[in-house]
Amino acid sequence: MDLWKLRLSMAGTLAIIIGLSTLFFTVILSLVSSFSLITLGILVVAFNIFQWLISPYIVDALYHVREISEHENLRLHQTVENLSRKSGIEKPRLMLAQIPIPNAFAYGSPIAGSRVAVTSGLLDELEYEEVEAVIGHELGHLKHRDVQIMMFVSILPALLYYIGFSLMLSMYGRRREEGSGTALLGIGFMVFSWILNMFILYLSRLREYYADRHSVSIVEDGSRKLSEGLAKIVNTTKNMRRTKKTKQHFNALKALFIADPDRSETDSITISHAAIPGDQKLVQNILSRKITTMDRIIEVFSTHPNTVKRLNALQKLR
Repeated sequence: MDLWKLRLSMAGTLAIIIGLSTLFFTVILSLVSSFSLITLGILVVAFNIFQWLISPYIVDALYHVREISEHENLRLHQTVENLSRKSGIEKPRLMLAQIPIPNAFAYGSPIAGSRVAVTSGLLDELEYEEVEAVIGHELGHLKHRDVQIMMFVSILPALLYYIGFSLMLSMYGRRREEGSGTALLGIGFMVFSWILNMFILYLSRLREYYADRHSVSIVEDGSRKLSEGLAKIVNTTKNMRRTKKTKQHFNALKALFIADPDRSETDSITISHAAIPGDQKLVQNILSRKITTMDRIIEVFSTHPNTVKRLNALQKLR
């Protein structure tokens, strides 16, 4: 995707999300008593901001994340420092998540600072140059303030949903005519929150492409390295058996990951079970897969782009 088209698409999607939300609230608040809705809105926004501020500590506790010392892995620290300098940002804290699947994510908040975490599986399964490209991608998220932007836009559908749910509950105890109107209003809020979520998912996919471009811009031969890294992440994750409990844990973090673990089986369906001679052969095997109508439908509901489309975009950046 062309850089300027990508930026315009992201800006346009943000404008649609904010514009639709503002329009919807303006209409609703002109029709109903605004005090209770505004009170509920303030509570939802305050809760989400509080959750964002403490979320790094929650992530660290749930996924056994710890900081990697320079003594433990000096080379990785030097890579993060070098790529951070090229990105024009302060070096984030380097963390290790005790997760067997190969992946990485950027996170943080004003009180916790910026952090980049690599999983133990990533360090075990990928070559070092591929890890470098993955880190470049995560630094792109920090450079573009994706954590803050996605937190902000995610508040909007949450706010609409809770207002709708509150209106649905408030119908009880009212007269039938009043209750029906309130219920329809509540359903309208909840449907609109779902529509906004579709735009937010689209924005998330665009920002993954944007972070990929950033990695290519700061990592030497970044297109090849990131392509091979993504292909290995998809292939390795597909072959790992995960329990239901583990899947639930990963679902909470998958929006942060460089690749969605739940998409790995679909995205790598054409990969041979036999050993593949060479990393580029693995990339080409994934690229050879034809994108079906079902793939496109699945992508609409995903935080990450289809891997075939993503690898195709990386090939064009060489």
